[in-house]
Amino acid sequence: MERDYLIDLFSEFGPVVLRRMFSGYGIVADGVNFAMALRAGIIFRVDELTIPRYEAEGAKPFQYETRNKTIVVKSYRHLPERLYDDPEELAAWAREAVEAAKRAAAKKKPKTRAVTKAVKDNAAGKKATPAKARLKKAKPAARKKTALTTTGRKMAIRKKNRAKRQAT
Repeated sequence: MERDYLIDLFSEFGPVVLRRMFSGYGIVADGVNFAMALRAGIIFRVDELTIPRYEAEGAKPFQYETRNKTIVVKSYRHLPERLYDDPEELAAWAREAVEAAKRAAAKKKPKTRAVTKAVKDNAAGKKATPAKARLKKAKPAARKKTALTTTGRKMAIRKKNRAKRQAT
């Protein structure tokens, strides 16, 4: 699908950002990726609240083939064909997809341990300690002096070779 076509299609919905993705574009609004425009068509983000509406329209889950099997992605569904000709209703479906994407993002756990600890401390009513302060408190474990492992030897050889190349 062409970029200009997608921008026109979502004009009723509002401004969207198109990001190159696989064989098409990821469609972003309000900071969340809520849809994909691929060779197979437009695919919207869904969740347990929006799936029944897609099933009523006969919209199939997004799927793709690998060398060995077919992967079905249940969190994305194909856009019903009739919506390509109805920008107003497409905008309503797009708003629901954005909300589904936001709900999914809210369910994800924080990625760093420091953030997780801060959230737990906050829930327990403790004063949050900055991540840097927590890191300073942690004492490094005493390292045992052992013979170099195979990986260690390889790294030492690479470092030595790199130094030789730089010297010449």
